[in-house]
Order: sequence, then C-alpha cells, then structure tokens
Amino acid sequence: MSLLVVGLSHRSAPVSVLERASLAADTQAKLLQDTLAAEPAVEAAVLATCNRIELYADVDKFHAGVAELSTLLAQHSGVGLDELTPYLYVHYEDRAVHHLFSVACGLDSMVVGEGQILGQIKDALALGQELHTAGRLLNDLFQQALRVGKRAHSETGIDRAGQSLVTFGLEQLAAGADVTDWARGKRALVIGAGSMSSLAAATLARAGVAEIVVANRTRARADRLVEILAQPGGTGVAARAAEMAAVRDELTRADVVVSCTGATGLVLTAEAVAGALGLTFDVAAEPPAAPVLPAPADADRHAAWVENGSAGTVRQAVRPVTAPARGAGPVRLALLDLAMPRDIDGAAARLGGVRLVDIESLAEASADAPMAADVDQVRAIVSDEVAAFGAAQRAAHITPTVVALRTMAAGVVAGEIARLDGRLPDLDEKQRAEISQTVRRVVDKLLHAPTVRVKQLASEPGGAGYADALRELFDLDPQTVAAVSRADLNDPNRGRS
Repeated sequence: MSLLVVGLSHRSAPVSVLERASLAADTQAKLLQDTLAAEPAVEAAVLATCNRIELYADVDKFHAGVAELSTLLAQHSGVGLDELTPYLYVHYEDRAVHHLFSVACGLDSMVVGEGQILGQIKDALALGQELHTAGRLLNDLFQQALRVGKRAHSETGIDRAGQSLVTFGLEQLAAGADVTDWARGKRALVIGAGSMSSLAAATLARAGVAEIVVANRTRARADRLVEILAQPGGTGVAARAAEMAAVRDELTRADVVVSCTGATGLVLTAEAVAGALGLTFDVAAEPPAAPVLPAPADADRHAAWVENGSAGTVRQAVRPVTAPARGAGPVRLALLDLAMPRDIDGAAARLGGVRLVDIESLAEASADAPMAADVDQVRAIVSDEVAAFGAAQRAAHITPTVVALRTMAAGVVAGEIARLDGRLPDLDEKQRAEISQTVRRVVDKLLHAPTVRVKQLASEPGGAGYADALRELFDLDPQTVAAVSRADLNDPNRGRS
C-alpha cells in the first residue's frame, strides 16, 4: 500500500474556488466514509482548513487512487470535477509525507510559521480515529507530523517568521500602525465562538480594546468565551455575550468586527454594514462579475504529470484575485473576515469609511511577507524527518514477517522437544530443561544475524522486497504474517492522540 494525497490550497487555487469547495464537519465525515467504501483506498483522513482541503489515503493503485480521490473531492465539495481539476495537486509516497510535514511546520501556510495548523492536524487525526478510517499508516503519519511541527517550533525561530491569521489580519486592518495603538479603546464585535474567534477575542483583549461583544449561534458557547475573557488573572477586558439576532444592533456600536463562523451563507451583508453606518448601499454600483477561468482536463492528467517528473506536485499557477477598491475617507468600521466560505459580503469594502480584510486580501498581502532565515533550518528538519519516517515504515513492514519466522522456529523447537520426550522418557526435569534451553539458544543464534540484517536492509530505500524474500525462503504461511499485522493494528494503545 502507498500514501497518496490529493488536495487544493491557497497556493494552487483562488479564494473563490476554496470558498466554494469548503467542507462542513458532517461533509468531512461523509467524505471519509465514502473514500473507504470506494476502491482503492483502505485508510483515509481529511485536512480541511480555511485555506486548504486535502484528502489523504492509503491506496494500492496510483492512477485509480488519483482519479477516485479527485472525484470524491468534487462530489462532496459541490464543485464540478472539470472546474476543480486545474487547482488540484497530487503528492505520492515520500513526497506526500514531505508535504504533510511541511504543512505541520507552517511552511505551506498562508502566513509562514503559524502554529494553528497543528491543532487542525490533530483534529483531522481525531476524526479519522473516531470514524475508524485512519489505520496504521495514517495514525503513524499524522502523529509524526504533530511531533515534527512541535520540533520545528521548539528548535528554530520559525515563530518569528510567522503569526496567526488573526494577528496578521489585525495588522492589515491597522494599515501600518502599531496594532496595540490602533486597537486601544475600540469596541470590538466578535462573531463566532470557535477556536479562531476565541483567538481573535483574546488577541483583541491583549491589544487593549475597551469592550468585546461575542455573538454566536449557540449562546452557551458565547457565554463561555466571555467568562474566559473576564476571569480573574485574565485580560480584564469588559466582555459580554449577545444573540445572533442582535448582531445588526451591535454593529452600530462597533469599531472593529472579526467574524469566523461555520455558516454557509453571509452573516453580514453589505446592506447591513451600510445600515449600521447610516449609509445607503447602491446595488447597481456593484462591479461586473470576474471572468470565469477556463477549466481543463480530467483527473487522469495528475497521474501523468506526477510520473513525468512533476516533483510530486500538480499545480496550475493562479493569478490572485484583485480586491475591490477600499472605501474612501477615515475608517469608521474595520471588518476582519476569517471564515471560509466568507461571512462578510465583499461588496461592503466599497462603502465609505469601511476597511475590509478577508482571506483573499490576506493571501495577497502574505505573498510579499519576508521569510525568516529559520525557514531553511525547518526545511532541513523536515527532510531529516521524512527520511526517518520512511525508514521506520519500511522496517515496520518486515516486522510481521520476522515475528512469523520466529513463531515458526519456536513451533519447530517445541515439536522436537516433544518428540525427544517420547524417545527418552527417563529424562528428569533438570535434563529436559537444559536440553530445551540449548536447542532454543541454537535457534536464536542462527536467526539473530539474518533477522537483524534483514530489518536493516528493509529500512533502506527499495527494501520492501526483503519481506517477500524472507517469506519465500522459509515458506512462511501468509495467513500467519497477516495475523501478526492485524494484532498490531488492533492494539488499543496504538496510534491514539
């Protein structure tokens, strides 16, 4: 079996496509279940964030796997395969491992070095474990990715190279001013109470806003976030919760709004923003729709490109979508939209006195962000960890065969000792024990060198055939080897996050 990843991200697709292809939580679960139900995948995990959607699978056929995973992504995202295909990339085997490890370290993030991706990888693993779609390979892979990401952040200065999307977004709203100076005394409205919204609220509180209002579809979660913000020893910011129905009223009192919900439609329309500022929104003034990019090709192109030396990546260059012109005059309302699909109508950016920063504009701004020297050190860590992971996986592949060989040898010794008991019934217990120990010692010594050596050879690139050779040479029962593998896979202590 081999690792395959098919996906799209802010590096391969415009935000408009990512927005339409975003996967809700229940859709992710259905995607995993359908992936296992279809050939040729036996394991699956999905990593879905605001700027990437990736489907990982353990497959036995590369071409069929690429076609199947691409089709499943199209079906569950609601974006047609012909339209989605130009933006998909494919990574296979070691290159797939390298990709996930790079993602875990923040090297592939919109804001290089950000650490939030580690929590998202952990969530992806937890979902695969809960649904039993993540088996030995993906458990090992995602667990190791988490360790590699933590190592990169602890051993290098990659944190200096990157920030969270929240911090980066607030810097864009501040437009060159110090965020603390810009935020001090402002009234903030945070829409949503998930991890990103909670981070936004905490960041705003530390920056010195005067008040934070949290609105969420589930009032209890909003109350809980407010409680955390106001608890003793915390930020000390004045905070209160509000119903989603009260958002329009709260908007009239807010200076800055951060929105990150799981809604599938707009949370704030341009009309609502205009109304809060006492303005009239002219629908007729909306610019013409952007031209539709040509959509080529079928999913089989991925396989051909990978095999023809595409460095493990299938990608079509995408020109960033230009953001609408900003409203003129002093900023009366600053809007930060971190949701995918978007929460805030992009047309609000054309209103006078409004500054809107969303995932699309963050992608454009981050393209010019400087890279820290520590990035090279992180890349070296990733390369070393990929090599180590590959060696460990290859060595693990032969372990069931070695265990089956030793089990067979133990059975032969037991049979011969039993036969000896029948031929020499007068042996006392001490003599019988000494003979048994001697025979076992001889067998162990004969097997030690070849089993140690075969594990070393199997861990090297191209060493997958040694397990087959061992089974053939010793005429091992394939069912016995498979039974050892199943016992290892079903170990309740294995692969839990």
